[in-house]
Amino acid sequence: MAEPKEPKGPSRDRERQRRAGTQVAERQATPPRYKVVLYNDDYTPMEFVVMLLESIFGLGAAEATQIMLHIHRKGSGVAGVYVLEVAETKVAMVHRAAEGAGYPLRAGVEEE
Repeated sequence: MAEPKEPKGPSRDRERQRRAGTQVAERQATPPRYKVVLYNDDYTPMEFVVMLLESIFGLGAAEATQIMLHIHRKGSGVAGVYVLEVAETKVAMVHRAAEGAGYPLRAGVEEE
């Protein structure tokens, strides 16, 4: 029995291109993650911070209270870790909610 022969000429080039096109692309590295940090101030009520942590960051009441207390005692605390675009959106949501309620609460993004 004869083995199949590799085509010659232009069809050989097309065959090589077709094989090259089926190679599995290398997997991309995971995107960098960023922390959303809330900063303590002397004016924003603790209850408001807990409400933001629950509504914007989807935390439960107990976890939101723990993070709020950490922010209050240490001056800042991490509300969540996200890809950059999501982290920036969460910061904008915090600022919009705080300004709408008349509080000076600030948030920022830091690389993890």
